[in-house]
Amino acid sequence: MTEATRGWQRPSIYDVAKHAGVSHMTVSRVLNDHPNIRESTRERVLKAIDEMNYTRSSIARALATRRAMRIGVLVDSPVQYGPNSTVRALESAARHVGYAISGFSISEDDDLQIDSGVVELVTQGVDALCVIAPRASSLDLLRQKSTGLPTIVIRAEPDAAWHTAAVDQRLGAKLAVQHLIGLGHRSIAHLAGPRDWYDAREREQGWADALTAAGLPVLPAINGDWTSDYGYEFGLSYDFDTITAVFASNDQMALGLVHGLTERGIRVPDDVSVVGFDDLPDSRHFLPPLTTVRQDFAALGALALRLIIDAIEGDGGAQHDMIEPTLVVRSSTSAPRA
Repeated sequence: MTEATRGWQRPSIYDVAKHAGVSHMTVSRVLNDHPNIRESTRERVLKAIDEMNYTRSSIARALATRRAMRIGVLVDSPVQYGPNSTVRALESAARHVGYAISGFSISEDDDLQIDSGVVELVTQGVDALCVIAPRASSLDLLRQKSTGLPTIVIRAEPDAAWHTAAVDQRLGAKLAVQHLIGLGHRSIAHLAGPRDWYDAREREQGWADALTAAGLPVLPAINGDWTSDYGYEFGLSYDFDTITAVFASNDQMALGLVHGLTERGIRVPDDVSVVGFDDLPDSRHFLPPLTTVRQDFAALGALALRLIIDAIEGDGGAQHDMIEPTLVVRSSTSAPRA
């Protein structure tokens, strides 16, 4: 079996031992050139290592530290851009320091999967857990579980029970709204994400904070579902008579919003400016190219991994750290109509 067929689950020393039909101690003796090993056994172990595309140095490190060199990742709502990008960034960061990733995905319509996900990851002998659970309901269920493992949660608010890391969602929203205010907009609506999502709450709060600081009215936010379809319906139905700008909580809803506005004959940005959040790879190709907030997922993955390793090594109590987002200004925003 090659690494390509295994996906992201790189084998541990126990996987190599099972593949070779020997004990993990035999694998250890082979790696350490122990003299009392049959040549046929040595060849079988070395062949297993080669077939599984696993480096001897990684196995040797696992033996030396008595760790599996594997991190369990529990991913809620993996089809969404943020959770998916966070997983890939963490996987890349882990690979560079010799750690493997074991993942378990939870769909939004089955919270009971959290139980089976935690059990499956723990029984794989992982050294730590990374939880990418953007929904409050999922994290509440996880809080009821006790694994005894070092755990990091990807969320923008600190938590006394776990290490936490995130991109600063509230700051990103402030940057978006401050940009619109700087252009002269005074009536800025917010197409928010689902209320159960921590990131949606943080972005909504950042929008409100920026408006309040500028002495501008905070209109009731409209909670969407992250999809471009919802943004499209919002664009078709919302009353834009006094609105000159909209901050959408993600780029997909912003895309649908621009579509809906265009069908109504409302021009972007001449009549209504639109700002998104995420900086999807295609956002620069929207018509017009979308002004948005970019999240540095590579930096988030590296930060999360550092906190995970610190937790494994027992360095201090619960830590919290965040990555600053950046505003990317494109053609979907301009000064308001006269």
